[in-house]
Amino acid sequence: MIFGRFSSSAENRQADHQRMHKRAYTRVAAVLLAGVLVGCQADDFASGPNKHKAPVSASIKRKMADLNMPPNSPIMIRIFKEESELEVWKQTRTGKFKLLEEFEICKWSGKLGPKFKEGDRQAPEGFYEVTPALMNPNSSYHLAFNLGFPNRYDQAHGRTGSHLMVHGACSSRGCYAMTDEQVQDIYALARDSFKGGARSFQVQAFPFRMTPENLAKHHDSEHLAFWKMLKTGYDHFEVTNTPPAISVCEKKYVFDATP
Repeated sequence: MIFGRFSSSAENRQADHQRMHKRAYTRVAAVLLAGVLVGCQADDFASGPNKHKAPVSASIKRKMADLNMPPNSPIMIRIFKEESELEVWKQTRTGKFKLLEEFEICKWSGKLGPKFKEGDRQAPEGFYEVTPALMNPNSSYHLAFNLGFPNRYDQAHGRTGSHLMVHGACSSRGCYAMTDEQVQDIYALARDSFKGGARSFQVQAFPFRMTPENLAKHHDSEHLAFWKMLKTGYDHFEVTNTPPAISVCEKKYVFDATP
């Protein structure tokens, strides 16, 4: 009986050692795997103080080459609330703009319709110009750019609000929020367009794709007249593939007006 107890104890110790080795191996394997994953992600996604200097992703570079787009050519952005889509258009060597990439908006706040006042948590609709001064490389939401709300149209109608952005972190209180990976590419495309000499880029923010069918679907909205005005600018770009010059006259948007 004594021999049996000693034998059982030795077997238990051996089993314990095997379990300890197995756990250690699992921890080492997990650490190695994490290192591999971080190494793979580093090529396409940057963080830290220099994230605003990161180049566009390899997939975007390939698309630009396929579409005959110079790396530093101008861009334009279109936003559609109802579809939760953000499009980046870029100028080709022909001078016309083509769709480069379509991103799914992570979150936008409020409902269909324009922003009216500070604190209503409503994402803006309209035509905005983003200059280098509105780019924020130090955003708490990874990277960001300010839409420039209120613009001249908003001001003419007494609309108020501040810090309306397109940014990362997938969190919105009146902004258009993307994932960090998405906003990094969008930010890089905007930054590179400024390097190419562009003084600004246009952001067209719509409630939905401005088709006759969608307007008919929302025919009873109090914002219908405003949306029909936006549709004029939308149609202009659809036909010309060139961002229209935006003016405000008698409290209305005017597109490619002759002085």
